[in-house]
Amino acid sequence: MKRRDLLGLGLAILSGQAFRSAHAQRYPERPIRLIVPFPPGGVNDAIGRPWADRMRNLIGTVVVENIGGAGGALGASSVARAQPDGHTLLLGSGGTQVIIPAATNHAQYDPLRDFDQIAILGVTAVSIAVHPAVPARNLMELVAYGKANPGKLSYGSAGSGTMTHLAGELFKSLTGMSDLVHIPYRGAGLAITDAISGHVPMVMPNITGQVIELHKAGKLRLLAVTTPERVSGVPEIPTAIEAGMPAMVAQNFAGLFAPVRTPKPIIEQIAQATRTVMSDPDFQLMFRASGFEPHVDSGPEKARRFLDEEIARWMPIIKAIGLRLD
Repeated sequence: MKRRDLLGLGLAILSGQAFRSAHAQRYPERPIRLIVPFPPGGVNDAIGRPWADRMRNLIGTVVVENIGGAGGALGASSVARAQPDGHTLLLGSGGTQVIIPAATNHAQYDPLRDFDQIAILGVTAVSIAVHPAVPARNLMELVAYGKANPGKLSYGSAGSGTMTHLAGELFKSLTGMSDLVHIPYRGAGLAITDAISGHVPMVMPNITGQVIELHKAGKLRLLAVTTPERVSGVPEIPTAIEAGMPAMVAQNFAGLFAPVRTPKPIIEQIAQATRTVMSDPDFQLMFRASGFEPHVDSGPEKARRFLDEEIARWMPIIKAIGLRLD
């Protein structure tokens, strides 16, 4: 390359850096859009809208926009294609950032190449629960019962390709219970209803207030939660790790993501404001009421490591079961 061309390239890079720096100093220049990639009214709204409200006094106006469809892929891809100026953000999840890209032949985005990570807001545990008639009081007793009664155990999930489905397949892989049958439902509610009635002996629901109440009422028996730490709503229930399965980690998450090449000062500004919000005890209580355990000190680097670990955990399972969502 000629010296003149090198000088031109260097000036272009410096000019771009100067532009991004000046832009970051003026941020935000208009309302920020938070894309929730699901229809209104779900748990993602229950997290995203309070976060957006708290941002008003810390950064500026945040407008929540629901773009549902394709299990979250439509909303996520719209953010991946947006201008990287910090004015369009994604409330992403395990579905949008891990499962869909891995289980789609022609994915519309790559979770690592097309997004900058800002923060993980929190995680929700998948639980391992059984009907009270199943003679197992803990996870190891469940495994022993399943191996002593081949073909007798099946588990319900919220549907093929959901985190509850993958949690069941991970459990199957770790225990060697190849005859554990997966029964997909059209949503968690139907799976839980059939587990309560005994039509399916085992279910892998996300921990919610409803699931906790069913456990306390004796209608379901929670044997373990699958997060690395115990869940504050049911602190008496051990983790699967404590129960003797160190690799049994299955958690959904809610996190903030921006289009790749969003200026780092903007990313850090949003992350710092988020840390401020997440440190508020009242906000944490609201978060837990939605079924999530808050991450109070997340940021871009921690969020990237978290996402790397989730992708590494689930890619082998998705490939092993041949999961395809298109």
